[in-house]
Amino acid sequence: MPEPSTLRVRFRQALEAARGPEGGPDPVPYADDLIARWQEPQRHYHTLTHLTAVLDHIDVLEKYADDPALVRLAAWFHDAVYLPDRSENEERSARLAERALPEAGLSEAGTAEVARLVRLTAGHAAADGDRNGQVLCDADLAILGSPPSVYAAYTAAVREEYGFVPSDAFRAGRAAVLRDLLALPRLYRTPYGAEHWEATARYNVTSELEILSS
Repeated sequence: MPEPSTLRVRFRQALEAARGPEGGPDPVPYADDLIARWQEPQRHYHTLTHLTAVLDHIDVLEKYADDPALVRLAAWFHDAVYLPDRSENEERSARLAERALPEAGLSEAGTAEVARLVRLTAGHAAADGDRNGQVLCDADLAILGSPPSVYAAYTAAVREEYGFVPSDAFRAGRAAVLRDLLALPRLYRTPYGAEHWEATARYNVTSELEILSS
């Protein structure tokens, strides 16, 4: 489990970089609120481990972003509100960012960009030229390009989050999500993601879909 103290430092660095020399309130209370959200009991995949993985992947991809600090803040907020039985988690997470970040000293434009990026993770379809969006979406979907054993652990955690859903309904819903992913022209829009994750991700997703459909 990632150390909250390390994550507090990472949040502070992102917020201070995003809000610039004018500064603002102490970032720690905002970090602690987010860390608590990411540790809620209904989470099995969307946990601090996932958040840390997304932040680590943004570190790898940051040269492709126009504003890496805002992308990192969007990672913190992108599943900050997460209830498996609700369909509007991204929207509610974006609204949380819109409430918290101005209070934390982020500009109106910066807050709007973070909220836009959070909403983008609902479909992971970053537009051509949307460099920030491409980095966040690639980082969020990087798990798909993991080695098969890691991918299997990911799918098991997702199933655990949806433990309240009957098997047939889960298989149908999960298969629909996977088909939507495979329908994207490219799962990854950054050059790094396309080179290092695309082929493995399509193999993993296709294999899972075949299992679900059998």
